[in-house]
Amino acid sequence: MGRKRSTKPTSFDIAYHAGVSQPTVSRALRGSKSVSLKTRQRIEEIARELNYSVDKNASSLRSQRSNTIALLFFEDPTPDGANINPFFLAMLGSITRATANRGLDLLISFQKMEDNWHVQYQDSHRADGLILLGYGDYTLYESRLRQLVGTETRFVRWGSVSDSNIGATVGSDNVGAGRLAGAHLLAQGRRRIAFLGQADDHYPEFADRYRGLCAVMAGAGHPADPALQRAALSSEGDGHDAVQAMLAEGLSFDAIFAASDLIAIGAMRAVSEAGLRVPHDVAVIGFDDIPAASLTSPPLTTIMQDLKEAGELLVETLLAAIEDHPNANRSIPAKLVVRASTGA
Repeated sequence: MGRKRSTKPTSFDIAYHAGVSQPTVSRALRGSKSVSLKTRQRIEEIARELNYSVDKNASSLRSQRSNTIALLFFEDPTPDGANINPFFLAMLGSITRATANRGLDLLISFQKMEDNWHVQYQDSHRADGLILLGYGDYTLYESRLRQLVGTETRFVRWGSVSDSNIGATVGSDNVGAGRLAGAHLLAQGRRRIAFLGQADDHYPEFADRYRGLCAVMAGAGHPADPALQRAALSSEGDGHDAVQAMLAEGLSFDAIFAASDLIAIGAMRAVSEAGLRVPHDVAVIGFDDIPAASLTSPPLTTIMQDLKEAGELLVETLLAAIEDHPNANRSIPAKLVVRASTGA
C-alpha cells in the first residue's frame, strides 16, 4: 500500500492560488516591505483560508535567521520598584500582536544600560533585530546606538523623531502634542502654564513637548515664563517635588502640563496638599494616558499616544531593516483626552 499523500498546505499552494512565486509568498509572510501591501494582504488571506502555518525551523534554515526579534526594556524609576514605565508595558500588547501576526517569536528582556545587552542578541544569533523601549538619559544612550550602527545590528527604537536620529526611530509627534496641550489650557482661560519635565538634550521627547507648548503660547500672545519650567523625570515624586518648589518660591501658576502622567499625578497631590483645588485653582494635563490616569481624583486630562499603530510601525520598521529595506523615521499624531482635571 502506498503512503498516503499529505494534505498539509505549503507555500507553493499559496503561490499557486495567489498567482505569484513561492519566494514572494515567503517574503510576504515575513512581513517584508519588498512585497506590496495589496499582494501581502492577498497572500495572508489565502494562507488563512488554507489554514497554513509557517514551518519556523525550515524557514530559519533557509534564511539563516532565528525568526525571533528581541524587545528590550530599560530601567525607568517607578514607585512600585518595577523600573519599567507603565506606558511601555501598555505598548507590549500591540508589539506582541504585531509579531504574532507575522509568524515571529518575541523575546522580551529587561536590561540595564551598563550591560553589554546588544552582544547577547544579534551577535549571538538569538534575535534577528532589536526593538528598544525606554532609555533614560539620551546623552548616555546615544553612544550605545552608535555602537549598534557600527556592528550593523538591525534595530528600531521608540523615541524622539528628528533628522539627527541614530538608526530607525518611531515616535509620537511630541511638538504637536505640546501644542495640543497648550491650546486646550489657553482655551480654558489659563495663562500661567507650568511645564514639568527635563526639557533638554538629555530628554529630547520632553524637550519637544515643551517646545510645542511654548510655540502655541507665544502665538497666542502669552509667552511661557521660563521660571515655570521645572526639571522632572517620569516619577510621581519628581512631579510632587517640582510643584512644592514652585509654591515655596512664591511663583503663581494656574495650569500644569506634565511631560508624563506619573509626573502629573505627583503634581496633583502636591497641589492638593497646598490647599489648592484641581482644576478650579490649577488645571493639570499629563502625557501617555496610562491606566491610572482615569482613576485619579479628579480624572486626569492627558495626551494619548496610539499604542496599536506604534506597535505595528515598530515591528514593520524593524522587519524592513532586517530585509535591508530601511524605512524612514515615523512620527505618529497624538490625541488629547479631556477629563475633569482641566475643568472641561
